Amino acid sequence: MKIRLQGRVFGCIFFLLFAIIACNSPKPADFELRFNSADKKYLSGKELIVEVSSEYADKISAVKLFLNEKLVATGTANSVKAKIEETKLGYIDLRVAVTVDGADISVSDRVELVTDVTPKVYSYTILNTYPHDISSFTEGFEFFRDTLLEGTGLRGQSKLLKTDYKTGKILKSLTLDSQYFGEGITVINNQIFQLTWEEGKGFIYDANSWKLIKEFTYDKQIEGWGMTNDGSYIYHSDGTEKIWKMDPNTQKMVGYVNVYLGSEKIKQVNELEWVEGKIYGNVWQKDAIAIINPESGVVEGILDLSALRSKVKGGNPAPEVLNGIAYRKSTKTLFVTGKYWDKVFEIQVK
Repeated sequence: MKIRLQGRVFGCIFFLLFAIIACNSPKPADFELRFNSADKKYLSGKELIVEVSSEYADKISAVKLFLNEKLVATGTANSVKAKIEETKLGYIDLRVAVTVDGADISVSDRVELVTDVTPKVYSYTILNTYPHDISSFTEGFEFFRDTLLEGTGLRGQSKLLKTDYKTGKILKSLTLDSQYFGEGITVINNQIFQLTWEEGKGFIYDANSWKLIKEFTYDKQIEGWGMTNDGSYIYHSDGTEKIWKMDPNTQKMVGYVNVYLGSEKIKQVNELEWVEGKIYGNVWQKDAIAIINPESGVVEGILDLSALRSKVKGGNPAPEVLNGIAYRKSTKTLFVTGKYWDKVFEIQVK
């Protein structure tokens, strides 16, 4: 009995000693990361300096800096620095691994890669004004064989339309099932792609017959907003600052860019149009077009179209935001409209 009791006592003592040592061992919460940029925003190519602050600072024997889990710098003091080589705008996952008394401890944070590009402000001239169906809640707008295609939204009212842009006459119409809220459209490989908003589903039609070829499910948990293509890939906005790049053959997302105007994200990028190597994008609730570099996401230009509002007549329902950009390659002009607008404006950007 006495031996068994002594064993229990020694066991308790060992447990208490282990608990005391564990409590005194450094933990990630004991380390604070301080940056040479107070808001943790950086430009590509600039130097990032991270200082590790802790009561264990004098015991740190090594520091490693990881960006997006790639080792970019090492140090032996309580700070480390590296030149930011990343080019994709947006958040970069950051991890600092410190070695204290032979033990490795990781502290995580993130920094944001922004741009210092000042966008050029473009002006325009109205060349022509054409009629537009005021019942159309415009979501997609694109020329195909010099005929205007339009995708409209709202559940129970969503359609795919083929229109004579000069007269506004609807030449062909396809109505979506009432459960779907239609969104952006684009034509590639002789196929019409159409997105839906919250349903996570898209449709592919034969561009000649409009026969449904396929329904597809988004391979990301995102919404469907705007759509355009560069002849090889589709670009798909989702209501955030992201524009996704989609393989039209597999409907899989193969990349994305984050849209930035200076140091700020531009969210709710909506209807899209590919124009001479750039993406022209409407921004929800803004009567302006952002001209976006598709490789970097940088807004390189702004086209303010707010003056068009005064030229649109009120109806029932009342005209809503600008949302519709179609580029006519033969004339190198833009055709723009909005939700419930009674007009389409052909403009020359200058």
